[in-house]
Amino acid sequence: MATAAMGGGFMNQIMRSNTVSLVGKAAAPPWPWPSSYFLVSLKRKAIGFQLYCCSNTNNNNSNTYLTLKDEELMRQCELNTFKASGPGGQHRNKRESAVRLKHLPTGIIAQAVEDRSQHMNRASALARLRTLIALKVRNPVSLESYSPPPELLQILPRNSTLRRSDSGPQIGPNNPKFILGMQALLDLIFAVDGSISDAAKLLGMSTGALSRLIQLDDSLRKAVNELRASKGMKPLK
Repeated sequence: MATAAMGGGFMNQIMRSNTVSLVGKAAAPPWPWPSSYFLVSLKRKAIGFQLYCCSNTNNNNSNTYLTLKDEELMRQCELNTFKASGPGGQHRNKRESAVRLKHLPTGIIAQAVEDRSQHMNRASALARLRTLIALKVRNPVSLESYSPPPELLQILPRNSTLRRSDSGPQIGPNNPKFILGMQALLDLIFAVDGSISDAAKLLGMSTGALSRLIQLDDSLRKAVNELRASKGMKPLK
């Protein structure tokens, strides 16, 4: 399995780990579970975390993962807690407050170590896991008579000719629903082999407008550029 690591030059020293498998359990997790949504805006900005993920994972049920509630998504995960040291040997996690989640259906792994609270790290790791699923798990797209799903319409700018009156205002990267649209947009861009102009035509907008939309989110831009590089195409800047 091809595995990629994304992080900011931050090394974690794992002292000891505990593993809890949550898959198949019907009951909710036995800890107070804060909503991860208020942490979504931190998922690509927080200092001191590493993300590990499978590359281009495919799964027939992948389009349902992001619509699951936190408790439901957690039941698909294996949870590790461990001790980790911060930059410069600072012992930020003297207790096992660092958290690593492995999403068993896809193999995607996300972790959080920056908070002393295990509960906060669980919420952060889950928010990052949702982002990674959006970035790495692709759903099949039929280009014949293509119609953007509602979650994609929500992130399109007003100048898209396909936006409907019931699409509501455009939502941006700080909105937790943005990752749903981001996944759908990446599905389309992968289906057209990275061609921004082809994707733009199918979305009723100009190539420039779609490029600007992609560049609103660094992780989205990087995912698109990785695909374009694999096809011998120039990156978006």
